[in-house]
Amino acid sequence: MRQARRSATFVLLTALASIGHAQTENDLAKQLANPIASLISMPFQSNFDFDVGDDDGFRYTLNTQPVIPFAISDRWNLISRTILPITYQAGVLPGMGDQFGLGDTVQSLFFSPREVGPGGWIWGVGPVFLLPTATDDLLGSDKWGAGPTGVVLKQQGPWTYGLLANYIDTVGGDDDRPDVRSTFLQPFLSRIEGSITYTANFEGTFDHEADQWTLPLHLTVSKVMRIGTQLVSFGGGLRIFTDRPDNAPRWGIRANVTLLYPR
Repeated sequence: MRQARRSATFVLLTALASIGHAQTENDLAKQLANPIASLISMPFQSNFDFDVGDDDGFRYTLNTQPVIPFAISDRWNLISRTILPITYQAGVLPGMGDQFGLGDTVQSLFFSPREVGPGGWIWGVGPVFLLPTATDDLLGSDKWGAGPTGVVLKQQGPWTYGLLANYIDTVGGDDDRPDVRSTFLQPFLSRIEGSITYTANFEGTFDHEADQWTLPLHLTVSKVMRIGTQLVSFGGGLRIFTDRPDNAPRWGIRANVTLLYPR
């Protein structure tokens, strides 16, 4: 009888722990869908791009994207979002061979209220900076840039939808290189079911100097899980370029691994 009670107790505690983990993972999936959530995360985003340029070239870009929130007062957070690309490309530029190295860094800072706004809207605004960190002239602009950035979103039931945007203009750098003047727009929509998130977004960049859009559509699926004591999100999906300059990819694959550190 005692053994049966112990077994029943063990099963009950295991079930309760599983429910607690599921709730935590669901909450983390919801925070991940919010670009300015109060969640420390370290995403590693792999982009495999095919049919690049005139010679059907290949490009692989690993974007390291640490997101670190800071509570700067009782009412405001400051969220740091950094994108540092590491790129390998082959056959992209005719006669130039292969290139490998760091690209330019994009550093965004969002000031965001700690409380959700009227109507359930969440927002943040701040500056964005372009830093010429490329280790190869063919992987970067050799320009310093700056401008405004902002994000607005709403989380309603299993849905998250919103828009992230920035504008970057040249403020210095090599005078022999073309200026950078670009607008970035990222409308996004996601649905969370348990610890699984289904996402659709555009990551559109308009080059004002060339008067040209690069507009990839991303359709991805991700899942939050535990590996030992570490919370991790794994995901992946398709990149479909709906508008592009001649030297941009036609299609690609995206894979994400994100380390999560709840506060």
